[in-house]
Amino acid sequence: MELKQADPKGLVRESYAIEGITAPECRSIFLDWALSIGPATDPAEAARALLAHYGVNRMDHPMSTVLTQGMAPKGTPARRGGRMGRVADGR
Repeated sequence: MELKQADPKGLVRESYAIEGITAPECRSIFLDWALSIGPATDPAEAARALLAHYGVNRMDHPMSTVLTQGMAPKGTPARRGGRMGRVADGR
């Protein structure tokens, strides 16, 4: 995957360039990044490409941690929302 497709706005690139960036700031940038990638782009594949390019020798960087967490498989929701979650028999 090309870096331009994986990081169209250059948000992740810029996060690695910011001196003293914190984990909460990286999570905020990650959210903006996730909203900016195209619908045809697989977020986990894009995160892997970005981590391979920017995080190779910087696994201690907070954005490396956030990208790694972002690639983790998502679990099944614990409960259903709305009326179905409140009514036992679904009626």
